[in-house]
Amino acid sequence: MTDTVSWNLQLNIREGRLEDFRALMGEMVSATEANEPGTQVYEWFLSDDGSACHIYERYADSSAAMIHLGTFGANFAGRFLECGEPTAIAVYGEPSAEVRGVLDGFGAAYLSPFGGFAR
Repeated sequence: MTDTVSWNLQLNIREGRLEDFRALMGEMVSATEANEPGTQVYEWFLSDDGSACHIYERYADSSAAMIHLGTFGANFAGRFLECGEPTAIAVYGEPSAEVRGVLDGFGAAYLSPFGGFAR
């Protein structure tokens, strides 16, 4: 297995906030791509009716995940939570206690490696 840490965050978009959320997503994706080399995957998915979003994130390791979580907290968390309501987060891998401490605040469910491979 690897040191990667990943998660799937699911949220509902608050009524009337889709365009604000769309603009915020653009800012967050640009900032993450430009400033976080340890982010391996950062993909956002929107339901057809624009009411739900899933965000899949994968980091090289817990240190890279903490860099992202720190940037999120400092620059985006307030606006993010004004636009969307997290409903579930499934965390994959073996995140550090520090990462768990942050993700616990979102009600994270943790799933440890069980089998398979990554390329």
